[in-house]
Amino acid sequence: MEKFADEALIEVSSGSGGNGCAAFRREKYVPRGGPSGGDGGRGGDVVFTVRRNLRTLSHLRYKQSFKAENGKDGEGSGRFGRNGADIIIPLPPGALLKDAETGKLVRDFGEKEGDFIFLKGGNGGWGNIHFKSPVNQAPRKALPGRRGELVRLRVELRIIADIGLVGFPNAGKSSLLDRFTNARPKIAPYPFTTKIPNLGVLRVDDRDIILADIPGLIEGASGGLGLGIRFLKHISRTSALLFLIDLSEDNFLEAFRLLCAELGAFSPDLPRKPRLILGTKLDLEGTAGRLEELAARYPEEKVLGLSVFSGEGLGGLAGELLRLVDAGTEESP
Repeated sequence: MEKFADEALIEVSSGSGGNGCAAFRREKYVPRGGPSGGDGGRGGDVVFTVRRNLRTLSHLRYKQSFKAENGKDGEGSGRFGRNGADIIIPLPPGALLKDAETGKLVRDFGEKEGDFIFLKGGNGGWGNIHFKSPVNQAPRKALPGRRGELVRLRVELRIIADIGLVGFPNAGKSSLLDRFTNARPKIAPYPFTTKIPNLGVLRVDDRDIILADIPGLIEGASGGLGLGIRFLKHISRTSALLFLIDLSEDNFLEAFRLLCAELGAFSPDLPRKPRLILGTKLDLEGTAGRLEELAARYPEEKVLGLSVFSGEGLGGLAGELLRLVDAGTEESP
């Protein structure tokens, strides 16, 4: 839990421009040398860039202040100051930048990638070589550099995945992710084993499907109960949803309705995503009949069953997930 972070407050500032120089030529055979003060260098920019090897904002937890380098001052003999170095801040895919005071969205890196210059550095000041004129042969005027800007930002992360795994605690989401992908989430026979989102990649027909295991929801999660409210926002970036229903639980017939209600209370768009219902733990006694009851309760939904323990139902599930992703891609704007 300590290593995962999906929110951070940071302070960024661009570099100030260097000051212009007021100087004059003082050479042995030039007794009345003219102005020779150079310009100050330009301040560094604040640049955000997407790094696909990052998955959380934990690197922003221990360093909240980022400052670009100031430009160097100009010098005599027409020497201009050096430009300040940019500060480059890496972010994971799916990050959002918001103004910390107003909450206004600055940039959504889920839709746009590449380098983003957020703050420009201040311009360097002019040296006195710019102010020479026929009526003023020896100007002593030089301009200071323009100061950089300072802004406080809230950085949020919404994980980008193809399919989000949704279910109540201990429904088998982590077991499915462990069996199907290269992810190795913590698995234990008690609720709330998963405390952070886990990602895994499923290879189907030379295509990669990214699965996101979201911590289990409980009734009232959209209102702040349990762990789910903190991570419901991550489901908004998925193309489709896979609802896992524990067939060994007494409320298996109502679980899907309750899960949809929690998603809809958080965002009306979530229940509209393409979805598939998956009854889990088919290896337990009596669950096969319960799977038939579940399919009869929701005839308009596609209902499948599986057992991660015995492997029953795993064979055709990969193809169904691929079709689910394609359906979500077609419906996406």
